Amino acid sequence: MAPWYFTRYLKGYFHVLNIYTQNTILMKRYKKWLLFALLGTASFLNAQDWKTDFNEAKRQAKNEKKPIILVFQGSDWCAPCIKLDREVWSTEAFKDYAAEHYIMLQADFPRRKANALSPAQVAANTQLAEAYNPRGIFPLVVVLNETGEVLGETSYKKASPQAYIRELNDFLD
Repeated sequence: MAPWYFTRYLKGYFHVLNIYTQNTILMKRYKKWLLFALLGTASFLNAQDWKTDFNEAKRQAKNEKKPIILVFQGSDWCAPCIKLDREVWSTEAFKDYAAEHYIMLQADFPRRKANALSPAQVAANTQLAEAYNPRGIFPLVVVLNETGEVLGETSYKKASPQAYIRELNDFLD
C-alpha cells in the first residue's frame, strides 16, 4: 500500500491533468469558432454589393448612369445558379468591374427554411419575376437600362468572369 502522501500527490497530479485536458479541449473549440467567425466576416466584407429593391436600383442606376444587372436565382437549390455565383459573381475580377460599371440587383427564390426571405421580399421578387421572368428560367440574367427597359438576357455559361463581362457589355452597345 502506498503512503498517504503519495496518494495525495497522485490525486493532485490527476486533478491538474484533468484541468489541463479540459482547457485544451476548450481552447480547440474556441479556435474553431474564432476561425469560423473570421472567415465569415472576411467573406461578408468582400461580398458582391447586391441590391434587392428594384426602385432603389433604378434610382441609383439613373444617378450613376449605369445599367442594372437583374439576376433571378435559386441560391440554395439551383445548381447552375450556384455555379454562376462561384465562377462569376463571387470572383474578385467581376466584383471589381461590377462596382464601377453595374448596379447588381438580385431576385432570389430560396427553398430552404433557413434561407427564407421576408414576405415583403418574396412579394417584390415575385413581382419582378412576373415582369421580367414569366417563363421561370433559373438562372436568368437580365440587363436593364435605368428605366427598367430590357436590353438583353442571358443565363449560365461556363465562362471566365472577363468573358461574362464582355457578354453583358454586348447588350449595352
